Amino acid sequence: MEIIGFILGILIGVSLGLIGSGGSILAIPVLVYLMQIAPSTATAYSLFIVGISALAGSIKGIKQKLLSHRVTLYFGIPSIISIFLMRKYLIPMLPNTFFSIGDFIFSKDLIIMLVFSILMIVSSISMIRKNALDTYQEPQLAAGKIIFLGLIIGLLTGFVGVGGGFLIIPTLIYEAKLPMKKAVATSLVIIAFNSLIGFAGSINSISIDWTFLLTFTAFAVIGIFTGMYFSQRIGSEKLKPAFGWFVLIIGIYILIKEIFLK
Repeated sequence: MEIIGFILGILIGVSLGLIGSGGSILAIPVLVYLMQIAPSTATAYSLFIVGISALAGSIKGIKQKLLSHRVTLYFGIPSIISIFLMRKYLIPMLPNTFFSIGDFIFSKDLIIMLVFSILMIVSSISMIRKNALDTYQEPQLAAGKIIFLGLIIGLLTGFVGVGGGFLIIPTLIYEAKLPMKKAVATSLVIIAFNSLIGFAGSINSISIDWTFLLTFTAFAVIGIFTGMYFSQRIGSEKLKPAFGWFVLIIGIYILIKEIFLK
């Protein structure tokens, strides 16, 4: 199963390279169900894997001067603060078991996977639906709203261990008024810093298998450069609906598995 997991690690990077999001959505199910890693640890691993992959992928956008520095600061700093606080202090404070009903145990890991599956389903709908993300632009920058959304998205993505590209990109387009290419480039930088700071906040609360983590991350980095290569030849908007249906199926599967098949 490990070999399959590492191959899927490449697909995690390909997803980030092609559409600028979806890496963590694939990473957590692979780590939890294929690699048999506890969800609380898998979320931390996911942050590192996606953080390094996004950092590698952001180089191209920075070189092409697609990065919006002002939006990166407005959105990035609040989200970095909230994701660090979530990983460093709030998650370790949660009890491993909240309560039980008969044989059903309502645990911290269960809550993480349930919230994650709901996020998968919500994000899949946004991918499947056709929208005007490529063309929507207005000149005014809603700085206060961007700062607030940065805080909220940081808390949410920190809890479930995702980079949050599927939340960040629409925010940068609709609220920061960035064109699609700038939004994707800026989101990769934000995802990179958010994820790596979030991982840093988790280091003292988990046991890390660095050999496994670095190997898996290397496969994901290979994937992101592969995805970026094909993104020049394949329109990301053509792939999003198909990827959205895939994410929807996986999200529903996780929801059913965690509630009924434990």
